[in-house]
Amino acid sequence: MEAAGEAAAAAEELRAPAAFVAPLQPGTTAAAAAVLPERLQRREAERQQGVERQRQKKEAQAVKEERSEFFVAAFAREREAVEALLAAGPLEEAAARLQGLQKLLTESVRFLAPYEVRQGQEAVARLQGDLAARRQQLQPKKKFAFRALKREAAAGSEPRPAEPEPARPATAAPAPGHGPAEGEPGGPPLCGFSGAEGEELELGPAELLQRDVVLAGLRGCRVRLRGNANTLRVRDCRGCTVLCGPVSTSALVDGCSDCLLVLACQQLRTHRTRDSRFYVQVTSRAVIEDCAAVSFAPYTWSYPGIERDFESSGLDRNTNNWNLVDDFDWLATDKPSPNWSLIPEQERISCWD
Repeated sequence: MEAAGEAAAAAEELRAPAAFVAPLQPGTTAAAAAVLPERLQRREAERQQGVERQRQKKEAQAVKEERSEFFVAAFAREREAVEALLAAGPLEEAAARLQGLQKLLTESVRFLAPYEVRQGQEAVARLQGDLAARRQQLQPKKKFAFRALKREAAAGSEPRPAEPEPARPATAAPAPGHGPAEGEPGGPPLCGFSGAEGEELELGPAELLQRDVVLAGLRGCRVRLRGNANTLRVRDCRGCTVLCGPVSTSALVDGCSDCLLVLACQQLRTHRTRDSRFYVQVTSRAVIEDCAAVSFAPYTWSYPGIERDFESSGLDRNTNNWNLVDDFDWLATDKPSPNWSLIPEQERISCWD
């Protein structure tokens, strides 16, 4: 009887379905097989993260393009309004709208492409030149008189021609249509100095107030501009130190070398300049092109009345992008431009007297 029972139990076990055990792949241990699902889960999580990053990137790009389109439309409207006012409107209103246009560009730099920034800067610079020309056209002409020579003639002496002054501030303008315009190559500067060598040069608040200033062809000079100019252009200077108060709009440095420039402005553009140091207060990003060995530090010059000049210029003293520089000759985003650098703190100048 017992033998018959054991035989029946054995037959029952054979009829019962066996639990399925997945066969191991050749060379795969049981521990590795247990880890495999975790690895798949991790890979799936990484894939999902990548998908999310791509989605966020696309959304950010869409927002950037939307902002860019808004800027282009708004900038075009304001530019046309300024052009209309320059043609037949109050110049003070044109100047105010132009400042608003400059502010719009400054606040939009962070999301604009470099070529859009450059186009905007060129448009603003052109309008600033047009505004300066219109102001000059409407400025009453001063009567010319030889008062000192008349006194000499009355005393019975021959008039003596005055000796030329090599770096006399230039303020007079040529008649419209006669010779190059003010500030243009071959023409007289709007206000400033040219052709001086080894001199100490200076202009004060009354001479600078909202004027367009040009420094050209200086050699080994030290220039102090205490006051609020409208624009500043520094061209073809060598071995010079330029200390400048707040400039309401733009400063352009072109073709200079071995210079030390201390500037406060809304917009700084530097072209064809070598081996020069800049101490700047700038509300937008500085731009360099075709430059080498230029370095930057924050603005540190001060003089009596500078706070009043900052107030009249409209510059925000709390905004200074002195260390944000766009090099139009360096398009790589993963490596810094070799054409500019920051001046180390221990090498910066703090006292200018």
